[in-house]
Amino acid sequence: MTIAVTGATGHLGALVVEELLGRGVDASDVVAVVRDAAKAQGLADRGVQVRVADYTDADALKAALTGVDKLLLVSGSDVGQRVPQHANVIDAAEAAGVSLIAYTSILKADTSGVSLAAEHLATEKLLADSSVPAAILRNGWYWENYAASLQQTIENGALLGSAGNGRIAAAARADYAAAAATVLLSENQGGRIYELGGDERLTYAELADVISTIAGKPIAYHDVTEAEYKQILLGAGLPEFVAEMLPSADAGIARGELDTESGDLQKLIGRSSTPVATVLG
Repeated sequence: MTIAVTGATGHLGALVVEELLGRGVDASDVVAVVRDAAKAQGLADRGVQVRVADYTDADALKAALTGVDKLLLVSGSDVGQRVPQHANVIDAAEAAGVSLIAYTSILKADTSGVSLAAEHLATEKLLADSSVPAAILRNGWYWENYAASLQQTIENGALLGSAGNGRIAAAARADYAAAAATVLLSENQGGRIYELGGDERLTYAELADVISTIAGKPIAYHDVTEAEYKQILLGAGLPEFVAEMLPSADAGIARGELDTESGDLQKLIGRSSTPVATVLG
């Protein structure tokens, strides 16, 4: 059985490849679909099949997926362009006779008001209309999303956000990678939808308490409006789409859209999720 992973040198894709290899999948049975072969040289040296294809290149995708049995479609990073890009991958998988596509979506994609959810839901609909059976991995937030601003949070003594008292069931990126590997290595996954979230269901005030312990100093949560948060992010020099996406995600947290008690993640990985203190510490 040949398993392909798109974005195989990215943060999530690389972890999934490692999970597959770590679980005994022969390197020659793993296809790493990448944009830059040089970044995947380490995988090639280990015997992984490295195939170059961009989500925008339909012909390259068809060539890359030739002979593939199962595919993990890691959602693209070009916000606003992901639906046509994902459509190219799905069409290529269909042409190649792939037997399963597992897709990394977002938690509660069918009901979420988070700005990122629209493209994910549109992709889920493309998959539903495809002849290829699909498993939907509705990933919750990554604890790593807070790592980039962690030092600034500690220096300022404050965690900023607009999530109110909403809870976030985040997990480590490696937890989601392990779940994806389980689905790829399991049978009868077509039609499955997994709502994936971690054991810790924290408010931002509780997350601030965890960061306080890590920092060894008090960290308070300062709740601002969604509009105020956007202006703060723009003032800090973040791109417009990021300055819109993060407050939208926080508003989703406030509405409970990035929280779940499904237990799907824990069942797939056979353990509890990685604590946020471990990820950020």
